[in-house]
Formats: sequence, C-alpha cells, structure tokens
Amino acid sequence: MLQAGVDEAGRGPLAGPLAVAAVILDPRRPIRGLDDSKQLTPERREVLYARIVERALAWHVVLVEVEEIDRVNIFQATMLGMCRALAGLAVAPHEALIDGNQLPRALPCPGVAIVDGDALEPAISAASILAKVTRDRVMCELDRLYPGYGFAAHKGYSTPQHLAALQTLGPCVLHRRSFAPVRERLDTHPLF
Repeated sequence: MLQAGVDEAGRGPLAGPLAVAAVILDPRRPIRGLDDSKQLTPERREVLYARIVERALAWHVVLVEVEEIDRVNIFQATMLGMCRALAGLAVAPHEALIDGNQLPRALPCPGVAIVDGDALEPAISAASILAKVTRDRVMCELDRLYPGYGFAAHKGYSTPQHLAALQTLGPCVLHRRSFAPVRERLDTHPLF
C-alpha cells in the first residue's frame, strides 16, 4: 500500500506563505536520519531534502499564499494545502498519513491523523523537511525583496527582531493581516 506523508511549515509566522508537502517514500531506497524538521539543523535539512527529492517515489510541495491565509484562516489554509499537495503527487497514494489531529474533509484518498507524526512516521518526517526547506528558501528570497524585516533570519516568526521591525516599518504585503500583531499595526501603518 502506498502511503503519503503530509506535513506543513509556517502555520505560526506573521508573514509569508504556508508550505505543505506530500511524500511517498520508496521502501527500496531508505533514507537514514529522517526526523521532525524542527529537530534538525538547517544544514542537515538541506542534505536530507536532496536525498528525499532523489529517492522518493513521488513528492509535491505547494505554497498557500498570504492572501488566501487571510481570506480563509490559517487552519483552513492548512487543510486546503494538504489536499493540494496530495493531489499534486505524480503517483496516487492509497492512504495519507497527516501530521496532527485533524484530517481535511476533501482528501483525495483515505487518511489517518497522527499527532507528532513528523517524529514518528518517516514519510511525514520527509514531508516536514521538504515543507520547511522550501519555506525557508522562499523567506530568504523575500528578505531580498523586502529588506529591513529580517525575514532571512526569523523566517517570519514573531521574534523580538521581527516585532521591532513591524513596529518601526509597519506591515508589508507579506504580512498576514488576520494575525493579531499585524492587524494591530494596520491602523497606524497601512500596507505599502
């Protein structure tokens, strides 16, 4: 039975897209060292990213942009992203292993929600790594386009550096207007 692991990166940040990945691992080509992406160094994630892309039977990463996150909310954006990532796989899985405690209603195949699945199931770990590396790369690129916020350093999370930049510069188009710290700044600093 082909199982696809599904995970996301970027639910909590104040800025930037949500990345969602689906991966079907090849049991004949195991990948050592898979783990929850948060437990790995950036360098180790990059090494594993390359191995996953090379050895997986199928993989697909989607980005859910800020506008959609603000329109439907972060939970619904995550559910939509999971369905899109699965639908984008070149090989249709028989079952989806979803990190978390909720299943999207519109899954294209049967699914199982697994709390802490990114640490327990190798396919979910692989999806976690692809999503995290993809999102981190995007945020580094966006840092060049929107200097001053420090996106390359904090990846859009609400660090003291990011909150200080938000206070000084106000929100930019990458900020999620539906998130409270951004929404509070919109009154005094409209988007540019």
